[in-house]
Amino acid sequence: MHHSRQRYVVVGCGGLGAAATYWLSRAAGGQVLALERHALGHDHGASQDHSRIIRYAQHQDAYAALAPAAYDTWRDVERVSAQPLVTETGGLVIEDVEARKFTDTGSRNIGGYAAVAHRQGVDFELLGARAVMRRWPQFRLHGSEQAFYQRRSGIVDARRANATHIALARGHGAEIREHSPVRALRPAAGHVEVVLDDEVIRAEHVVVAADARSNEVLDGLVELPLTILQEQVTYYATPNLLDFAPSRFPVFMWHGAENFYGFPVHGEVATKLGQHMGGHEVTADSRTYEPDPLRQKRQEEFLAEYLPGFGGPELYTKTCLYTIPPDHHFVLDTVRHAPRVSVAVGAGHAFKFASLIGRILAELATTGRTRHPIDTFALDRPALTDPGWGRTFHV
Repeated sequence: MHHSRQRYVVVGCGGLGAAATYWLSRAAGGQVLALERHALGHDHGASQDHSRIIRYAQHQDAYAALAPAAYDTWRDVERVSAQPLVTETGGLVIEDVEARKFTDTGSRNIGGYAAVAHRQGVDFELLGARAVMRRWPQFRLHGSEQAFYQRRSGIVDARRANATHIALARGHGAEIREHSPVRALRPAAGHVEVVLDDEVIRAEHVVVAADARSNEVLDGLVELPLTILQEQVTYYATPNLLDFAPSRFPVFMWHGAENFYGFPVHGEVATKLGQHMGGHEVTADSRTYEPDPLRQKRQEEFLAEYLPGFGGPELYTKTCLYTIPPDHHFVLDTVRHAPRVSVAVGAGHAFKFASLIGRILAELATTGRTRHPIDTFALDRPALTDPGWGRTFHV
């Protein structure tokens, strides 16, 4: 067994790991080794594909408080790379009030978004169904819908962002190793042993960004109560390219009997739609790559009713994994009894914050603290430590 030393090791090169690798290498002048179980850009996890929604609009203060720094961080990465990563399209949250009137939605409703935006000083508009259709005649609403519009919402390109973080990290001297699964982490005096198939690396600090394989990597250090869901999105080769161009059509989230989210034409010559939290429970090994035909049909029915021009021949449907704690909040913290190990789990909605989370992980690894508010995401919160914690959180 070969032995080596490394100052910082990052486990996982998806959205959060790639970002952490860049920000660590920038802070530490190289001295960073990133280990990826698969090939870079693989589609076995949560970070592939062209588009994720980025928004100031949040229904919880913990995320709204981080949103300005998330935008600033993406702009910083764009500046140093000359890669376009964020496309602002405007964003709609549409709620079918009639369909949800008997559902307890917590703060995930128009009122919740408006209250948080008001508290955080985010500008927004509230629109009735007619006003939405006047501005965006692509929608065909029934009249019982209300909408929240925020002009700075948009798209962050996940695949391009990951590749950009990795390229920038290499430019700062980081080493990236593909096909390098981590078999164990063993804290020792003054370092952590990172055990690979044919090597043991002594690291000063380890950042674990392994998402669906977090517990596998952290085995013996901490056990997180994570649920893994197989989610999916579909691209539609719409014939109506002008109507659904990013300059004419916003990203949107739909809260009705089902929850959907959609994108204008971006990344592919096609629109994109997904159902929020519609997936089956799986593991990283048991998951399939087969789309669920029921969800495909449900999406087609939704589009036929509310967005008739958005659809078209199916270009393809892609599956991905969401790794979700019981309260649906991120995990972003250092392990208390192993302070040389930090952990990030994205909870299925982290990509909009990915570069900022990487920056925070770099701060935790290099200084032991961060200036950003992350208490909500602590490892010792009741949702992660109390087996009786109720599943009362609203998504």
